[in-house]
Amino acid sequence: MAGFFSRLFKGLSKTRDTMNENLDEAFGCSEIDDEFYECLEEALVASDMGIETTETVIDNLKEIVSDLDLKKPADCKKYMVDCFRQQMKVEENAYEFENRQSVILVVGVNGVGKTTTVGKLAAKLHRQGKKVIIAAADTFRAAAIPQLETWADRAKVDIITGQEGADPASVVYDAVAAAKARRADVLLIDTAGRLHNKKNLMNELQKIYKILANSYPEAYLETLLVLDGTTGQNAILQAKSFAEVAHITGLVITKLDGTAKGGIAVAVQSELQIPVKYIGVGEQLDDLQKFDPDSYVNALFESTPENDQ
Repeated sequence: MAGFFSRLFKGLSKTRDTMNENLDEAFGCSEIDDEFYECLEEALVASDMGIETTETVIDNLKEIVSDLDLKKPADCKKYMVDCFRQQMKVEENAYEFENRQSVILVVGVNGVGKTTTVGKLAAKLHRQGKKVIIAAADTFRAAAIPQLETWADRAKVDIITGQEGADPASVVYDAVAAAKARRADVLLIDTAGRLHNKKNLMNELQKIYKILANSYPEAYLETLLVLDGTTGQNAILQAKSFAEVAHITGLVITKLDGTAKGGIAVAVQSELQIPVKYIGVGEQLDDLQKFDPDSYVNALFESTPENDQ
């Protein structure tokens, strides 16, 4: 089976082809001047890198060009790629929840792969030797509970469910009791994705946060927002809306295989200053992996894949 980043490289081929087609014109300019920078800006924005990210990268690139006295556009491409690497850094403590008794609250609109992400993450943590419990707190979508039960079975972890339409906070309360009684390392909570009614979502999340604060204060709390990589700039709008009602500590970008909008992972991290922590490129249990900025930027810009470790 191909390694994960070989699959990532293949999955980002549409993004890479579109981006390189756009960038070829810019780096084909005869000199580094205003026309070159305008052409470069258009190419990056067209590749879903986002306006803020693009402006930051170009400002940094201008400094490098000046400091190194570069003359030809082709000479500064590798420095542009390095600027993107700097944008995508993940701090050393980004996965602190792996080292402590934790709660991982997973949020996102319906259809982004939220429930699938919970299942894959549960399997990943279980393989690390952790005792994991899933809480099925999305009680509004009819298929959510049986779907999550299937994933829990595949991941070989316990699951706590409630009745369809039940108060999600009551499911979380029961799941916390189970996590404490069974000495779980990680409690993974799947939530409803009703962004169109922000007030309901806000009330629901506030009740969940209150239960966790009162009943499980010793647990480290991580809130992961799942975004669909195929939706481009719409993912940024979703992220901004969720950031208003929840304390988002990390992003999960799904469905990156086959999308022409892979630049969105760069844009959303840069604009929200929230790190991408996981990316998904398929439907298998091991198709969710920790985000590696170097590998991702290589897969966006390089013509050949790096060797998988």
